Amino acid sequence: MKVFFDTSVLVPCFLEDHLHHEASLRVFLAVDKMQGCCGAHSLAEVYATATRFPGKQRLSGDQVLLFLNDLRERLDIVGLTPDEYYSALSDAAAAGIVGGAVYDALLGRCALKAGAEFIYTWNVKHFQQFSPDITNRLRTP
Repeated sequence: MKVFFDTSVLVPCFLEDHLHHEASLRVFLAVDKMQGCCGAHSLAEVYATATRFPGKQRLSGDQVLLFLNDLRERLDIVGLTPDEYYSALSDAAAAGIVGGAVYDALLGRCALKAGAEFIYTWNVKHFQQFSPDITNRLRTP
């Protein structure tokens, strides 16, 4: 079984005091590159999120790169071709998806490309506006 990880699950894996740390880490450690994947864009999202945490929680770029190396070792990183990217954006426009939700639409398309049976996310509501081929795969860790 192949599973796809949304950024909302990846970030807590590396933060011991995060509310979703244990559950996120449990599903993350249960997979390898053959079973687990994430979108290439998620690497940038993890970096952006972790380097903008408030106060003492903020991580340096070098610290985040260590986490990204862990992600690259454990997960298959799925990217879209330019044509797939445009197709996903065209479908999003047709569905009325606007603003930042388009990034989740792109991640959903990556999950479909990878053949993921499940999409792990803590932001189920964000993904519920997409087509059933995505919404039927949603799970929380």
